[in-house]
Amino acid sequence: MINVKSINRLGLLACAPFAGMLIWLLWFPVTVELSSAAFPDPPAYTTEPINSGSTAMGEKLDEANGIASSISTSMKKTAWLYNETNRNVSAIAKTASKQAEKPLRIYDNRISSKLGKPAQTLDTDRMRAQLFYINAENFKGYALKVRLKSGDAMSMTLGNDKYGGAETTLAAVQRMNAAAGINAGGFADQKGSRYPLSTTIVDGEYVNGFEPSFSDLFFVGINKDLKLVGNKYNSRAQLDKEQAQFGASFVPILLKDGSKQTIPPKWQTSPKRAARTVIANYKDDQLLFLVTDAADERGNSGASLAELQILLQRYGAINAYNLDGGGSSTLVFNGKVINKPSDGTLRKLATNFLLFS
Repeated sequence: MINVKSINRLGLLACAPFAGMLIWLLWFPVTVELSSAAFPDPPAYTTEPINSGSTAMGEKLDEANGIASSISTSMKKTAWLYNETNRNVSAIAKTASKQAEKPLRIYDNRISSKLGKPAQTLDTDRMRAQLFYINAENFKGYALKVRLKSGDAMSMTLGNDKYGGAETTLAAVQRMNAAAGINAGGFADQKGSRYPLSTTIVDGEYVNGFEPSFSDLFFVGINKDLKLVGNKYNSRAQLDKEQAQFGASFVPILLKDGSKQTIPPKWQTSPKRAARTVIANYKDDQLLFLVTDAADERGNSGASLAELQILLQRYGAINAYNLDGGGSSTLVFNGKVINKPSDGTLRKLATNFLLFS
């Protein structure tokens, strides 16, 4: 049987070594010392690596500056070469343009020389118009040679801008502030109104629909490329292909591709001679308007269509179309009526061609 006294004696025996160690530590303090080996000397810092890096960096900066300088020199040289090339190309283009225009100038001088010396010239960004006086054996006339330069240089207007309206060529010129005016297509009177004859186009639109050609009627006008177009058209599809911006109808066709066309018997004699208006073109697309007087101080009574065919061929025209004549024939240039109207006064017309400076 284990008693309390035995337990106490056992506990003292177990704790005695620890108690003795504690007393010894308290009586004799322990000091811990580390040798110098435990503390190695710090590394010796020097500026040499930094100096080496700075030197390397400087060398690279020098190299970079050299490359940049080389690139800059190369770019300047390239820019110079580019500018020189542009100058050379521009010079070549100008020379080529002049060379290309040279045949046109030669051709223009040739056809102009056949007309004589221009009495008046109007040259703008829109067009160039030259007025010539014609003194033929049997009539006196006027030629207006025109080079269209822009799409708004020429148009055709209805009388007072309405279908069935009528006004003189001079009134149309003044109303529209035009530089020149020439009478256009034929007309028919009905119930006090004056209507354009047959197919008529204004501002790219058919004024009163399309009517197939009959009794030698033709349509003539200007297309979107500023070229004269004209013929006898049997269908609207045929005329639509021409892309006419404006034009009128009358009779007969005088020249086609430089060749005389047969004049209908009625138009050979009724009337044989009269005041005439013709629109024609050259192979370089310049236009030629001819207007003749019906009578002069020598008693001449106007031109025949056959005479006009000969004259047009002599002038070098390619295609030519007879417009309304007699009292309708009118040429206005620089605000003045150039021809001598056969009626003594200007006739009010359904359509007029206008030129703008």
